[in-house]
Amino acid sequence: MSLVVVSNRITRGNANEPITGGLAAALLPIVEKSGAIWVGSSGRVRDGVQKEPFAEVEALGAGALAMLDLPAAHYGGYYEGFANSALWPALHSRADLIRVSQGDYHSYREVNAFMARALLRFRKPETTFWIQDYHFLALGAELRDLGVHQPVGFFLHTPWAPRDVIEGVPHHRELVEAMLAYDLIGFQTESDCENFANYLSSTLDLMVEDGVVMSQHGTTRIAVFPIGIDVEKFARQATRAVSHPDVSRLRRSLNGEKLAIGVDRLDYSKGLVNRVKAFDRMWATHPSLVRSVSLLQIATPSRGAIEAYGNLQSELAKLVSDVNGLHGEVDWTPIRYLNKGFSQTVLAGFYRTAQVGVVTPLHDGMNLVAKEYVAAQNPDDPGVLVLSKFAGAADELDTALLVNPHDIDCMARTIATAVSMPLLERRMRWEAMMLKLKRGSIQQWFSSFVEALQQPRTEREVRHLIEGDAARLAGIVERCHAFALTDENAWSDPDRRFVADDDAGMRRRTRPRTVGPYDGVA
Repeated sequence: MSLVVVSNRITRGNANEPITGGLAAALLPIVEKSGAIWVGSSGRVRDGVQKEPFAEVEALGAGALAMLDLPAAHYGGYYEGFANSALWPALHSRADLIRVSQGDYHSYREVNAFMARALLRFRKPETTFWIQDYHFLALGAELRDLGVHQPVGFFLHTPWAPRDVIEGVPHHRELVEAMLAYDLIGFQTESDCENFANYLSSTLDLMVEDGVVMSQHGTTRIAVFPIGIDVEKFARQATRAVSHPDVSRLRRSLNGEKLAIGVDRLDYSKGLVNRVKAFDRMWATHPSLVRSVSLLQIATPSRGAIEAYGNLQSELAKLVSDVNGLHGEVDWTPIRYLNKGFSQTVLAGFYRTAQVGVVTPLHDGMNLVAKEYVAAQNPDDPGVLVLSKFAGAADELDTALLVNPHDIDCMARTIATAVSMPLLERRMRWEAMMLKLKRGSIQQWFSSFVEALQQPRTEREVRHLIEGDAARLAGIVERCHAFALTDENAWSDPDRRFVADDDAGMRRRTRPRTVGPYDGVA
């Protein structure tokens, strides 16, 4: 099997460079070890003059990276427009933030079609395509239109919202119908999968039975594949990172106080405003924790050209300033707020340093930061994870302290509980989570999805073979008919017969009649 993995964002995985986004961090070790080809955007655009869409192709471990310059005329409408101003807010149940035009949708489909044409370079009889995330909902249908009949799977890293929210997306029917060109569609949680199945049955009037749906494209299976991390690798990184200069400086600066940490993209789905308000409430209601525990919040900016993100950045910066002004002292800052990224190694060291990990999104597909925080802990003295019940990770990490991110008072009390939790309870909770992380690693996620995608031929593939046989049979019949028209006695003369010849097509031969025992008998 030759595997081609496709995503919008890719990364080279340099040890000292930040990785933005959980998807890129998750796929990196898979490509390095599996020998897959990872195709995605180079981060640059092209003017349409170049014939070769691939800007760079380079080795990545046992695999390879193939980077495309996406078309300049459509990139803005595709990425900042339809993908992140329509699909992203809707998938995270924020239909109120949808801001999109017909031109944005056109650009989204154009970029999906462009990617499909570029992928033909890697098509071989044994190739399997695995498409990642909401940027490419229609890519499977574009590949089918180009004659690709190899297995094509899709995995959604975000949530899939309830039907009434998805119906707020312009062209939602076209998009979901296009998604059914995939052989296999994977989701993070049972809830996401059920929401998708409900859309198919209620909006498209399709029957979903045992995770299988039939459509104009053929058979599509839908299933749950919770994504994981490379647990052992991340734990080793955290152990080594203790001596990293950035980590050492952080530890020295604490002066014995405890640290809580949050690491997120600057995004309205991450619940950052409510998180800062919860810490404000905690310091107000638990004065003993002033100067005893601080928050390190890393919030990497993204999608700054989109209004909702610009507004969030301004609101959050002001809120942090207000909280620091209220609770801070000349020699103590309650919230260390950083708008920059760090490498995976440094983050692993930060996680290990922090006594509390705070992962409180309003809605998230999985949130691998939660899993990374757990994996990074010192087994002898582990920290405590405070986790939103609306993150996909909460389905697995149920011994974390689960919170409702909309309940500020509850979050404040829970963070205070985490800070003072006894060692024995911390160890019991951490060991239970580590057991689940190891069972659901990134390697297990990869192998289970690919194995499911490689199951015996789907109805779509069988239909392709049948259609091919039917076309060949139709050709034979057509040639028979053409021959008959040139010989009007071909069908009336019982001494003339037609036989099929595999090499020469149709040929005619005459053979003598054999006299039967009843011939000529009155």
